[in-house]
Parts: sequence; structure tokens; C-alpha cells
Amino acid sequence: AAYFVVNEALTNVARHSQATRAHVAIARAGDRLVVEIRDDGVGGADASQGTGLQGLRDRITGLGGTMHVISPEGGPTTISVEVPCGS
Repeated sequence: AAYFVVNEALTNVARHSQATRAHVAIARAGDRLVVEIRDDGVGGADASQGTGLQGLRDRITGLGGTMHVISPEGGPTTISVEVPCGS
């Protein structure tokens, strides 16, 4: 699931953000896996528009996780995901 989130988010960065940089951070926090993807693009990403980000959110919530998108017009965009990590 984490791989899918990073893959989809970076695809969105390449297609839509006009970013020159993106940063991915992955860490374990107790029994949770935390993934953050940030870019320096134009912002305006909205999970309620279209299917890409909403599909990611649906997948993550189906696993008992959470996803937050912060993307003001003018940028930058940050996608934060937390999912249960039992191993």
C-alpha cells in the first residue's frame, strides 16, 4: 500500500504539479507506517476532485489508515499517510 501511494503521488507530481523537486519520507512510528510526499509545485490538489487522490484515500482508509492532503493554490503540496504496520 505504501509503495502504491508513493508511486501514485509521484506520478501526480510529474503530471500536474509543475514541481522542480519532490521529497518522500517513510518512517515507522510505533505500530504505524508514516509516509509523506511533498513537492514544490503549484498546489491546488483536491482529493474530492477526480479519482486519483480519492482512490488513494479509499485504499488507505480501507486498511485502517488515514490520508491528509495539504495543497493550497500556489503550493506546495504535502500528502501524509499513516497505515497500520504489524510487522
